[in-house]
Amino acid sequence: HTGDGFRHPHKKPAGSELTQAQQTYNKVIRGIHGVCERANSLLKTTFKALRMVSLDPSRITQIAAAARVLLQLEYDRTI
Repeated sequence: HTGDGFRHPHKKPAGSELTQAQQTYNKVIRGIHGVCERANSLLKTTFKALRMVSLDPSRITQIAAAARVLLQLEYDRTI
């Protein structure tokens, strides 16, 4: 289960095209995905202990949130 907040892009139907609304939605999802990938990379590069985590999802979420706060304090900006 990926959670309620996770969204997937629309797939192109066989034999037709995506609507303009679906294309726009996919573009937004790609943008969000890029930001999330960058943040994940920054966290794992800075905090090497996060590279191989085998905790339950709620616990790793708490740890990642704490790491994010530390990065914000260090760089004086949000990631």
